[in-house]
Amino acid sequence: MRLGVAVDAPQYAALGDVLHYLSEQALPPGSLLRVPLGRRDTLGLVWEQVSEEVPADPGVTLRPVGEVLACLPPLGEPWLRLVEFTARYYQRAIGEVALSVLPPELRKLDDTALAKRLARLRRQWGLPSPEGEAQPKKRRRAVAAAQEALPPVPPPEPERPPLMPDQATVLEAIAAQFAAETPTCQLLHGVTGSGKTEVYLRAAEAALAAGKQALVLVPEINLTPQLEARFAERFPGRRLVSLHSGLTPAQRLLNWLGAHLGHADLVLGTRLAVFCPLPRLGLIVVDEEHDPSYKQQDGARYSARDLAVYRGRLEKVPVLLGSATPSLESWQQARTGRYQLLAMPHRVGQGELPKVRVVDMAQQPKPPQGREPPPLCPPVLAAVQERVSRGEQSLLFLNRRGFAPVLHCAACGWKSGCPHCSAWRVFHKGDRTLRCHHCGFTERVPTACPDCGNLDIEPMGRGTERLEEQMVALLEGVQRPDGSPARVARIDADTTRLKGSLEQQLAAVHAGEVDVLVGTQMITKGHDFRNVTLVVAVNPDSALYAADFRAPERLFSSLLQAAGRAGRDAEAAARSEMWIQTWTPGHALFAALRQHDYAAFAASQLEEREMAGLPPFSHLALLRAEARDPAVAEAFLRAAREMARAWLAEHGEPPVMLYAPVPPQIAKVAGLERRQMLLEAGHRGALQRLLADWVPGLHALRAAHRGLARWAIDVDPLSI
Repeated sequence: MRLGVAVDAPQYAALGDVLHYLSEQALPPGSLLRVPLGRRDTLGLVWEQVSEEVPADPGVTLRPVGEVLACLPPLGEPWLRLVEFTARYYQRAIGEVALSVLPPELRKLDDTALAKRLARLRRQWGLPSPEGEAQPKKRRRAVAAAQEALPPVPPPEPERPPLMPDQATVLEAIAAQFAAETPTCQLLHGVTGSGKTEVYLRAAEAALAAGKQALVLVPEINLTPQLEARFAERFPGRRLVSLHSGLTPAQRLLNWLGAHLGHADLVLGTRLAVFCPLPRLGLIVVDEEHDPSYKQQDGARYSARDLAVYRGRLEKVPVLLGSATPSLESWQQARTGRYQLLAMPHRVGQGELPKVRVVDMAQQPKPPQGREPPPLCPPVLAAVQERVSRGEQSLLFLNRRGFAPVLHCAACGWKSGCPHCSAWRVFHKGDRTLRCHHCGFTERVPTACPDCGNLDIEPMGRGTERLEEQMVALLEGVQRPDGSPARVARIDADTTRLKGSLEQQLAAVHAGEVDVLVGTQMITKGHDFRNVTLVVAVNPDSALYAADFRAPERLFSSLLQAAGRAGRDAEAAARSEMWIQTWTPGHALFAALRQHDYAAFAASQLEEREMAGLPPFSHLALLRAEARDPAVAEAFLRAAREMARAWLAEHGEPPVMLYAPVPPQIAKVAGLERRQMLLEAGHRGALQRLLADWVPGLHALRAAHRGLARWAIDVDPLSI
């Protein structure tokens, strides 16, 4: 019989969604097997059984399938439908999506090797062997002896904190969704420190009590270990696995197998975990649902948050989106009643939100001629020094790593640009390198200006590495209550490269071994710093006036999340503050921030978006093209634009705006010139119908534009 098999072939290969193979046995959809593809043997996924009534392509000789991974049960129908929706909506090949979300280790294994991995999983988790599988006599005796010697001891009942009134009300609403035939997606808007994690724990507890599995998504790897520890402490005796890119391939495979086989009760992971097969799924939680990390930025550019909502509707399970600063898309869904809005406006235990102070930098003393201004203005520096002397902690937020964004020669004007990108190479003082954060190109810092030989080349601007160094100098002589000097530490992507380093640095902060913590957005979300009473936004203006229409939303979210690190301890809450250094103190964003009023900020932003016809009141897609020669990329996009116009004229669809090709903010990366074309529609269906018919034609169009390196469609882009 014939089988339609999905293989990992990118869409631009134009092989179609599935390839047909011959099989001696009928295999259900979702079965994994090896199949020949060209000269190689690859992993495939049975997608469908092809009816004998469907005529075979003339002149095509079908090849037989290879070995079936029979020891693994097929992936279920809901999982297949989730993959199909992802491929259709984000305009990718089914096989490209399906195979890319499976553990890479599966590609290397045959049925025998996979059976050994399953046996290892059962040994590690103490699971019985399948009926009929032989077990070594020595091991059977050891297991029996252990069972006789040690009667089963039930795990201790975990301590659960008392619920606040807000939490109790929210949990009642969530419980109602468990009982609903068709659950409604819920948006939990809880201020920082309001106890959202406790709500997640109680909701997961309800799912587990009903014999179901719970899936909890977090935006970044660095948030996974601490949340995993909370869940492990609350659910002793339950099997908990994590899924993220920080795991080894073997760990990821074992955790995935535990979830797919139904042995794992709880799955915590980053965006890829939304595709984890769960036969007993009963709850999906998306923590920090606003975070841009949930949007994949290469390959199938999917949104894990949006797919979580779709999966909940598909499998009829409750979906809980949580955030102190919800995305405007989710907020609008709640305003229109499509989502149920749950509010937790109060902090747990007598904690208070910090007082927000906005400092007008234009009113601060000017530095002497030729001198760079200090990182903190006098009142902010005094506030930091006061905290150190009281034994309290301060957090300085600067979302730019490295020592300085650029090196500069005052004599000739040379700057440390990247030869492969239209971006500056960042100066990292620790290893004396100039590093491009876009393509990775790295060189040693030159001893003199490469253009004129001037020995006096200087850093321009400030990153976290430089801020840390400057704060050490500014706090020299400032003493802690015990008379010891102030201690400054930095947490960013450069200081947390080694495995376990982030956990060690966070433990030092929690232990009180750090007085002033300097960092990027890594330290502004998800962390419960009990002794932080001061947060400083050092230079937020650079993000306020970015070209992207989402810039104010992202900045407000970052600042409100950063403010939420202070005031979590009831005793120090009254004196907790956030200081914002800005040259535009009158901006409406800061007025809303002073009041911690997300609703007011969201209302003003949505009004502006509606007037401008921007999401969530319109639907966007970007066609991106890359080539060595920018003219090639632009020609491809112009031809694609004419093709789309012809389709719209023929089909009489609702209007879809097709903008002219333009370069993005960083127009050149790794030697390739990038151009993009925006599509905008008032109706999602109209945009999707155009894309479905238009994208296949782009494959043929590419062949007519020699020199085009690659092209890609990004549906619902996060930045334009």
